[in-house]
Amino acid sequence: MDKKKVVAPLVCHGHSRPVVDLFYSPITPDGFFLVSASKDSTPMLRNGETGDWIGTFQGHKGAVWSCCLDKHALRAASASADFSAKLWDALTGDELHSFEHKHIVRACAFSEDTHLLLTGGMEKVLRIFDLNRPDAPPREIEKSPGSVRTVAWLHSDQTILGSCTDMGGVRLWDVRTGTIVRTLETKSSVTSAEVSQDGRYITTADGSTVKFWDANHFGLVKSYDMPCIVESASLEPKYGNKFIASGEDMWIHVFDFHTGAEIGCNKGHHGPVHCVRFSPGGESYASGSEDGTIRIWQTGPQNNTNQETSGANGPIQNVKDPADEVARQIENVHIAEEDKTTVSEKAQAG
Repeated sequence: MDKKKVVAPLVCHGHSRPVVDLFYSPITPDGFFLVSASKDSTPMLRNGETGDWIGTFQGHKGAVWSCCLDKHALRAASASADFSAKLWDALTGDELHSFEHKHIVRACAFSEDTHLLLTGGMEKVLRIFDLNRPDAPPREIEKSPGSVRTVAWLHSDQTILGSCTDMGGVRLWDVRTGTIVRTLETKSSVTSAEVSQDGRYITTADGSTVKFWDANHFGLVKSYDMPCIVESASLEPKYGNKFIASGEDMWIHVFDFHTGAEIGCNKGHHGPVHCVRFSPGGESYASGSEDGTIRIWQTGPQNNTNQETSGANGPIQNVKDPADEVARQIENVHIAEEDKTTVSEKAQAG
């Protein structure tokens, strides 16, 4: 079975300005979803598997810098240059609440229990809004030393991590005390920080390097120099054996997690790539670019000599994955053609 053919990405049009953030929901009973933030002020919701447009959230009056979905994909949130963060009904597209700020909001994140929304931005203040009491004033925790670029929850909502636009490092706040308890040191500003699906790693991109940190003990696990200035990186969620990174050179680079060797490269965008994220099952990944498009790429077996590096396309220990078998048969109709003789023989025998 020759699966080495190049698979063209799904190209998702719709945004009229650069796409600056992407977020996948976990897998829900209705599938999984992808929400995108763009400088055109309208976040968009898509089917995460097909890239099909589902709806557009309308109401912001400035660039939207960040977007996210809660774990059930029932609500979305967005952070904007119009000095607000908004909460949306992801089923109807209705605006549920607008949280006013005093400056540009750069980042937002739902807590794991979905009851809280964390925001950060140019004010250097991290705010926690109680979504059960949206009109109540938010809780503010110890100020960030710089303008906030990214935020995320960790340790079942007991820890918050954030990075700044104007200085290196990722800071960790203890939610109970509201104070900074640790800093993960990086040379340059961290433009992307992702907590792995299993909660084991924090993946950071700080321009020239991609780093992986132990999310529980905070030691540096791996650090790899990049071939270009990268703005975003994401770790494959199912096996954790590869990661993607992208940035100024407009390409999405695929690397082996264990060695740092480049094992794939996808070209197609016509501008710098601002964000990359793996889908929750690891079978595809999305990229958002200055060119205004989102591209969804299938995770190909970059190295078929080693079963483990083929990731989502071939489970470890050669266990047959029924879904993968179906996909393989659909992709390779000629296999069915070859097998017709044996099928007809069986039919005659029956």
